[in-house]
Amino acid sequence: MGHDTDSTNPAPDAPALPTPATRAGRDGLAALLARPERAVIALDFDGTLAPIVPDPDQARAHPGAVPALAALAPKVAAVVVVTGRPAGVAVRHGGFAGVPGLDHLVVLGHYGAERWDAATGTVTAPAPHPGVAAVRAELPGFLDRIGAWRGTWIEEKGRSLAVHTRRAEDPQAAFDALRGPLADLAARHGLIVEPGRMVLELRPPGMDKGVALLDLVRGLGAGSVLYAGDDLGDLPAFTAVEKLRSDGLPGVLVCSGSAEVTELSERADLVVPGPAGVVELLGALAAHA
Repeated sequence: MGHDTDSTNPAPDAPALPTPATRAGRDGLAALLARPERAVIALDFDGTLAPIVPDPDQARAHPGAVPALAALAPKVAAVVVVTGRPAGVAVRHGGFAGVPGLDHLVVLGHYGAERWDAATGTVTAPAPHPGVAAVRAELPGFLDRIGAWRGTWIEEKGRSLAVHTRRAEDPQAAFDALRGPLADLAARHGLIVEPGRMVLELRPPGMDKGVALLDLVRGLGAGSVLYAGDDLGDLPAFTAVEKLRSDGLPGVLVCSGSAEVTELSERADLVVPGPAGVVELLGALAAHA
């Protein structure tokens, strides 16, 4: 995945760490390795820890993800999964509950609106936005009326709804055709549309992965941060890390590589080959921290 990066006292057989392509990324990685106990490791779920699959209900974390996280977590200030999924769903699909070493894992679901703590095993969240129930009732007929029902399907996410186009005859054309009408529908009910990889999610405004990440990093008084993601919904988290870096907090931006989304890879300090590459990176960090 790259060349060796200097580390304090890596194990003799520690896997090589990749070298970030940017100075800011190299500085961020050096700070993380110098004081791992002050580092926050934050990761998206789908496409980053779990391979993208046609049916999101079948998504599961890469087999190496939990062991790598369990090896790294005791050495850093916090390991956090930041996802658009409900927190409880990410916990189940990730296999995160009751894992030795992940006693202090935090999962921020619905872009940070929900929080699951491994220490308590409970989810805390505000009351649902009333617009979600309104859209839930209207969405099937809405898609039917505009001729978009064939090949698209609705994912129920509790605090949001997502319309997937990956199964359509022309997924990108269906995605493009639906983006405007769904944005109008969302706006009528006080919601926003979050685009992703062949999916458009209708959800409440005011919270995104960037807001969630900033709150967490600042609340912990972290000394460095690494964020890994793969999709458009991760752009606010990238912006948050860039904001923290401009304020003097070192950080590393990692893209879980995909040909479908180039916006992240163009801004990342480090691009790795999908969830397998993320797992390899986490394992190398655990060995060098």
